[in-house]
Amino acid sequence: MATTQTKSGYAAIDNARVYFETAGEGMPLVMIHAGVADCRQWNNEFNFFAQNCRVLRYDMRGFGKSEPVEGEFNPMGDLVALLETLKIHEPLVLMGCSMGGGLAMDFALTYPTRARALIMVDSGPSGLELDIPPLPKYAEAEQAFKAGDLERVAEIETQIWFDGMGRTPEQVNQPMRKLLFEMDRKALEYEVRQLGKRLPNTQMPAFSRLAELKIPVLVIVGAHDTPYTLAAADYMLEKLPSARKVTIEDAAHLPNMDQPQEFQRIVKDFLDGLPVNPLRGIGVNLEEN
Repeated sequence: MATTQTKSGYAAIDNARVYFETAGEGMPLVMIHAGVADCRQWNNEFNFFAQNCRVLRYDMRGFGKSEPVEGEFNPMGDLVALLETLKIHEPLVLMGCSMGGGLAMDFALTYPTRARALIMVDSGPSGLELDIPPLPKYAEAEQAFKAGDLERVAEIETQIWFDGMGRTPEQVNQPMRKLLFEMDRKALEYEVRQLGKRLPNTQMPAFSRLAELKIPVLVIVGAHDTPYTLAAADYMLEKLPSARKVTIEDAAHLPNMDQPQEFQRIVKDFLDGLPVNPLRGIGVNLEEN
């Protein structure tokens, strides 16, 4: 696979500096990370999809290289400003994991002419409440955070989100597990600073507006993710006529890190099937396992 040139930098948004990386040419594909990660979540996907798309990944404010600052903000406002800075105006495919998926869907509903398709990775619509009891480990992580033990918090959250339900730490990809721990640990350091006030992306949460989404939606879930996330995926499948769901068996909340090759095949297949095909000619067998 040929190497594509990556452009990286910081976008000045209000009084913040938002780190981004972009590469490739063609249809814009925006990758939005989970709330326990940063843009390094997409290390496996960035160069792969840059072969045929203009890919953009970035650290949301308070994650990775985008340090938190004083003042009110909302993540969608930052995304809009970043797209303007980079002069990306044509319709996008938005791929978001967890919190990043919620942002992607909010963007698609707010700017329907700017969204070409959605890829919801172990995510759900903003505002969705389901009658599912929280995991006991949530309270354990909260107690460790209050005690100031960020190492312990990061380990518990890595167990929840990377190891997942029914898998032990020893059963998963160790380098990727270590990366998730490091990304989460950095986000926790920022959280302790208590800088900035994050506001909702929209006044109307997405769960009540799903009928407005007319674009293709791909829902990807890891079989070992939390009961809430799996239920949220089924909710979207029920409410969105344009959605289809793919489950990655040996994966949890960040399936692209768990099973990068399978994840890339699934996403490429979806992109390949969009009305104007941006990825024709790569020559990869797209049959799903």
